[in-house]
Amino acid sequence: MNRKEFLLSMASLPLTSNNMNLPELKNITDTLPKSELMPVLFIGHGSPMNAINDNNFTKHLHKIARDFEKPKAILVISAHWLTMRNTYVSVNPNPKTIYDFGGFPDALYKVKYEPKGSPEIAREVIKEVKSIGIIEEHEMGLDHGAWTVLRHIYPDADIPTFQMSIDYSKPPKFHFELAKELKNLRNKGVLILGSGNVVHNLRQLNWSDPNGKPYDWAIEFDTFVKNKIDNRNFAELADFQTLSKASQIAHPSYDHYLPVLYSAGLVGEKDPIKYTYEGIEMGSISMRCFQAG
Repeated sequence: MNRKEFLLSMASLPLTSNNMNLPELKNITDTLPKSELMPVLFIGHGSPMNAINDNNFTKHLHKIARDFEKPKAILVISAHWLTMRNTYVSVNPNPKTIYDFGGFPDALYKVKYEPKGSPEIAREVIKEVKSIGIIEEHEMGLDHGAWTVLRHIYPDADIPTFQMSIDYSKPPKFHFELAKELKNLRNKGVLILGSGNVVHNLRQLNWSDPNGKPYDWAIEFDTFVKNKIDNRNFAELADFQTLSKASQIAHPSYDHYLPVLYSAGLVGEKDPIKYTYEGIEMGSISMRCFQAG
């Protein structure tokens, strides 16, 4: 029984002389976990315009947080914070909105999503990871892989949020293994969100028929990833370039795929997994999202 279930069951009991007294109740509740195990999310974030669009994808984002407790903090691992030869974690107490794109309508640049950071919990990341030395970064804000989706999930921007970078000089397996070292954060009330896309090829966008049939190779690779997740063959996701012929065209560069590996690496043995959204836009962008736990 978790903390929430226990408190709900106790609420139905009268506090009479025949039942436990208040000090006894306090002793029991003090021994319960201080927060429930947070789920792991992967969000296929797609276009920055989703920050201000009202569509099926953004409607799904509004519903996600109904299924679990409010987190103490959010750690985002986004395709848009790439570093080389080191992994960084932001300890900025006041991260600003980063507009890391160009050529979009003015309305998009007027959006601000600026929750507080969480230097204390960010430094927990450094403590948890033993295989490498993660470096503090003091100026990082929230890139669009973070804020364009979080403004729909938690529109009040009232949860401390910070990011960890992706060391793009490392191979895919490195990122999958690194994710495993972050698992304990889930027990501390931290919601970990990977933000990228299962299929991401901007060169092949179908501008003439954006709602038309996806490319065969996009369907093939999206199905490849889904099958690996369905069968809990998470380690094989890191070997995607060898196992899937469609991988190179699905990801001319694999920056948007690496967050998939972080989310997959964080899945626990008993975590149920569900797809919270599916679909391929403009022929070559998979919007597949999943939740574990």
